[in-house]
Amino acid sequence: MSLKERTISLRKTGLSYNEINKILNVPKSTLSGWLKNINLSKKAKSRLTNRVRMGLFNGLIKRNIAQTAIAQKRVTKIRIESSKEIGKFSERDLFVAGIVLYWAEGYKRVIIRDGRERTCHPISLTNSDPFVINSFIFFLLKIMKIPKDKIRMELRLFPTMNAQKMIGHWSRVTKIPASQFDKPMFVISKSSQGIRPFNRLPHGIAQVRVLNTNEFYRLLGWIEGVKKSLDILIKKR
Repeated sequence: MSLKERTISLRKTGLSYNEINKILNVPKSTLSGWLKNINLSKKAKSRLTNRVRMGLFNGLIKRNIAQTAIAQKRVTKIRIESSKEIGKFSERDLFVAGIVLYWAEGYKRVIIRDGRERTCHPISLTNSDPFVINSFIFFLLKIMKIPKDKIRMELRLFPTMNAQKMIGHWSRVTKIPASQFDKPMFVISKSSQGIRPFNRLPHGIAQVRVLNTNEFYRLLGWIEGVKKSLDILIKKR
């Protein structure tokens, strides 16, 4: 069988020009001349059509992977460059950052009982992020001069969690002695009713609490000061 006859035979089985070229090493320009008038069976046409579709599909996947890699590289570069813009924190920066953190995450509502404001209000911030918790503890110690032994911790855990292990974990993370942890609260969200995977918050949620009404109101006053300063800037737009 001649090379041309072998080429035609392979084409009739539904092989593409690329496949035939790899098998017989015949240039595509030659294949185009030899095969342009060859009639193909439905089976052969179907194979070629499916191969084209798979080629397009695989090409799309490769392009998406390449675009994702480029996007991730671009995002990483942006984050690295923007993080350098912050520089080192001064004590003033820590002061403002702690206030804004409490403004966003802390408990600020004055407690009212029987129509009267209570005389005792705790500083309280709750979060699942260890860095947020540690940052606020540092703010309490460094800026508010709260003695470390006055800081209390309480965990909110899921029923599947071991209380002692979780207290040990958060004690190591925060460097707050386990003796300053109150009895954990075991909760199941009413909205999720236990449907959400427990490993979404593998160490539960931690609450930092300081029982000091005067410092609570001082913190609220700082927040009001930040609001007023921001308001002045906003109105200057």
